[in-house]
Amino acid sequence: MWRMQRTMDTTTADLTLVRRTKLGDRHAFDMLMLKHQQKLARVVSRYHKLPQQIEDIVQEAFIKAYLGIMSFREDSRFSTWLHRIGVNTAIDFLAAERRRIPLDQPPIRVDTNEPIALEIVDENNPEQLLATQQINATVTKALRELPKELRLAITLREFDGLSYEEIAEIMGCPIGTVRSRIFRARENISAILRPQSD
Repeated sequence: MWRMQRTMDTTTADLTLVRRTKLGDRHAFDMLMLKHQQKLARVVSRYHKLPQQIEDIVQEAFIKAYLGIMSFREDSRFSTWLHRIGVNTAIDFLAAERRRIPLDQPPIRVDTNEPIALEIVDENNPEQLLATQQINATVTKALRELPKELRLAITLREFDGLSYEEIAEIMGCPIGTVRSRIFRARENISAILRPQSD
């Protein structure tokens, strides 16, 4: 009950600051930034690990939020709207990075930029190590080739562990669409992996 009341108070305070920002009060937006900066940095850190990258993405996300504040319809929480902007900005940065990374580079996770380890591998078993590396490279390549909306949905679900409802809010679409996108993403990845398992 206390947590629900606290959430309502936070939502009301955010809404007040949003309305003041819409009326031209820059200080109100500065207060929103101070309030949500650390949380947004934690969200972005799921996709990027370098502090400078995180800082740049958070700053870019706040610029987008400020410029787009008039489009915030106030029918959802400001934090959810800002989270959506942060995730999209982080993924745009990832896409820009990947365009500069050759496909033969060691595979990395979409959420952490760290090497993918799909299973525990016995490093003393060269055949198992090679097979795992090939699968990891294939999965990474498959993720890169997914359309943006499928990649975002599967990333939010599988790497961030968000619920279908949360993903629907972030992506601004019905839950059925989220389920469909995640299903299609899994199908695409499975189809690419299938020849490897034969």
